[in-house]
Amino acid sequence: MLTSRELLQFLYHRRTIRAIDRQFALFIGQQLGDLDIAMVGWAALVSYELGKGNVCIDLSSLDVARLFDLPASDSARVVELLKPQNAIDMFLRVSVVGNGDTASPLVLDGTRLYLHRYWCAERCVANEIKKRAVLIKVACDPKSILDDLFAPDIADLKIHYADWESDVNLSHVDRQQKLVDYLDITSPEQVDFGALVALLKINVNMSEYLALIPDSMRLNWQKVAAAVALCYRFSVISGGPGTGKTTTVAKLLAALIFSSDKPTDLEIKLVAPTGKAANRLAKSISQALVNLPVSQSLREKIPIQASTIHSLLGVIMNRVKFRHYEGNRLHLDILVVDEASMVDLPLMARLLSALPDHARVILLGDRDQLASVEAGAVLGDICINAKNIYSATCAEQLSALTGFSLACFNANQPVTDSVCLLKKSYRFHTKSGVGQLAFAINAGDSRRLQQIFAQGYDDIAFHEMDSDVYTAAVHQAVEGYREYLNALSMGETMSAVLHKFSAVRLLCALSEGQFGVAGFNREIENALVKERLIILGKEKSYLGRPVMVTQNDHGLGLYNGDIGIVVKQEDSLRVVFEMPNGRLKTFLPSRLPEHKTAYAITIHKSQGSEFSHIILVLPPMPTPVMTRELVYTGVTRAIEMLDIYATCSSLEIAVRRKTHRFSGLAEALSTPLNLC
Repeated sequence: MLTSRELLQFLYHRRTIRAIDRQFALFIGQQLGDLDIAMVGWAALVSYELGKGNVCIDLSSLDVARLFDLPASDSARVVELLKPQNAIDMFLRVSVVGNGDTASPLVLDGTRLYLHRYWCAERCVANEIKKRAVLIKVACDPKSILDDLFAPDIADLKIHYADWESDVNLSHVDRQQKLVDYLDITSPEQVDFGALVALLKINVNMSEYLALIPDSMRLNWQKVAAAVALCYRFSVISGGPGTGKTTTVAKLLAALIFSSDKPTDLEIKLVAPTGKAANRLAKSISQALVNLPVSQSLREKIPIQASTIHSLLGVIMNRVKFRHYEGNRLHLDILVVDEASMVDLPLMARLLSALPDHARVILLGDRDQLASVEAGAVLGDICINAKNIYSATCAEQLSALTGFSLACFNANQPVTDSVCLLKKSYRFHTKSGVGQLAFAINAGDSRRLQQIFAQGYDDIAFHEMDSDVYTAAVHQAVEGYREYLNALSMGETMSAVLHKFSAVRLLCALSEGQFGVAGFNREIENALVKERLIILGKEKSYLGRPVMVTQNDHGLGLYNGDIGIVVKQEDSLRVVFEMPNGRLKTFLPSRLPEHKTAYAITIHKSQGSEFSHIILVLPPMPTPVMTRELVYTGVTRAIEMLDIYATCSSLEIAVRRKTHRFSGLAEALSTPLNLC
């Protein structure tokens, strides 16, 4: 029979497990004085699954036919060694597995086996959320400001309705439905649409207009989301692209400032996991403030600068620990975290534990996007049971703040009560192919894909992958990048060059191979040389080269995923980056941390960014990384145009394959608070 030592050697030599997985397993064997016992194999499996993003292994749902993702025949030999049916009894007997009360390398919690650090992080996140997910009394009644902030814009509505009336393709019923959608009407049968249209023809204010459709006939989820965040010190606003998450949070911050009873100004911080996401958050908030119906003095109290989570916590060079932690907490009243789906479990634990007890934390993100590259799916676990149906007590308070009637049931669900899902897209309308495609992907409806491609939407195109089409994808990318390279050669500003480079991006599912980032970067670079748009020299850096940082450098303020362009400055090459504060900063290429060419990037690396035109390439043969969440994330990076290069079969298989990460966070959030 296979021993654990032989298993490690077999898995390591075929590159199934990483060096760190092997070393951890050997460490466990050394602690027990036996490298051949089954516990060593279990240790390797826990570490291996962690590398895939799973916080733990769950014996109650372990796929014994695919242990270590091996073929069934090899997995059967591993099962014979590990004996999963007897594993819990063994875990309870060995010294390297504990229950969390004392220090031990591994922790058994029910049927889940964790590395101790990740068990602690999961407990911390669950407890910090549950401490804050308690219904609180709002300092003063903010209903009036919520009404003002979220009132429909009648001037904008008049412009839209004029367009609808002039559209000969729209019937009377179609125009009526557009009014229903615009005004968030839930009871159209009770509305006099003739009177609504008549009022649009004369000068009336919104209060007169809304008198025809009182709150009891409407339901604006953005307004509900703001009310949720007023009622809890922990809240989540989740929604897809274009659902108005940052617009909502700008209005929410105005309402929090207006209703605050603090004698001094509220200390508000905006953060995101990456520099580019922080920069985008800052720009979105700035744009939202322009039309905010509040006084200038209140508007000035809302911050327009954002930073990375690491910067907020305070990086200490060459140390794992941050400057701010549970023993030295942050000084703030409100924390907004954008792109929360990208935040891994350990980082979320460090962030939440560094907050003062009174602070509100508001998570923004899309629960349907890819989870973090590292272990955990925190946002997904928090939102897993959220359906915009609230407990009776919560619904009563939300209704009092919004005037809306909300679905409710008599159950205590504090964490779910603090979540609001935004479903109305202001970007992807019914004529948007990108929007229709994203909806079908999210629903796992693979049969709908070809119907959407065949309907002739102007903003999407599907290209069945073969060798000629591969060349076409490269050519399309070259044409897209031509504009920024021409801008660079014409001496346009660095801001203009960066902006034009961000207009288009080629996204891949894979890193390596012909259909991965490495292959496409090489082909695009060669094609750009043939077009005389770039000139390669002996040095790796050249004028116009886009580079992506792949390793954090806290000293330089550059982080994994940041993208810059090589420019000529003072007779030498420099790399210019747009920093989270919106300013441009240049570096010598030799000073950069590890980096690579970035004409093509992975879908993972594109999170937190949006581009006018996306060229999405999926390999012709399906691979395990190709999942529904991956395709959805890639598709929704496109603002105006999407070209997909793939085979029908590989795309459909990916859409049917939903990612599931093992953790105990969702279950822990549904149990009473348990402070360690």
